[in-house]
Amino acid sequence: MKKKRLFQVVAVLFGLIGVLILSATLYPLVSYELISREKFPSLISPMAEDRSDMAQYDYTKASNWFIGGEKQADYSPPKVAYYNLTIPALRIEDATVTIGGEDLSESLIQYPGTALPGKRGNSVIFGHSILPSFYDPTDYIAIFSKLPTLEKGDEIFITYDGLDFTYVVEDMFEVLPTDIQVLEQNSSDSFVTLVTCTPPGHPQKPKRLIVRARVVPPEQANVNTRT
Repeated sequence: MKKKRLFQVVAVLFGLIGVLILSATLYPLVSYELISREKFPSLISPMAEDRSDMAQYDYTKASNWFIGGEKQADYSPPKVAYYNLTIPALRIEDATVTIGGEDLSESLIQYPGTALPGKRGNSVIFGHSILPSFYDPTDYIAIFSKLPTLEKGDEIFITYDGLDFTYVVEDMFEVLPTDIQVLEQNSSDSFVTLVTCTPPGHPQKPKRLIVRARVVPPEQANVNTRT
């Protein structure tokens, strides 16, 4: 009788553990979908085609993130191959950005051929994400897991080749992996575009979250910092 009761208790405990694990996995995905519908407009091209086979790709490789936006064969890396990025609102401090790199488990990656920080154009930076509950701003596998929590007006600091630049978030939206127009350049000013797969932790990574920020003069920096 005691053994039977013990077995029942153990079965209930394992059941509860299973429910907790399932809830911890599904809740972030469901809550993200509900929030994102209001927070992030969908700027998906009508010509874009949803690719359900994206689940087979290795998302620690930057070249797998957009279909049709593969690296150009004649791309030559700049003299400065690395720089640092800080986002106080996400507790990211001096994260390494590799220009034209591939391995997102080792650093953030600036998409090859996009503008260098401080220059006119669009610096496109990829960062990996996992379930927000495992967020660690020092772990490049998890570094952009809370990127969706950024708000317009938040600041992004970049140190490139000894120069400091401040960018302020002005737009956030989602696209499909086929919408490579987000990689295009805009020479009207200096922009930085942060990109991660969404929803964070989703195994198929169906969309890309785009956070776009514009450079501001030094005298306007540090006025909108949210910690």
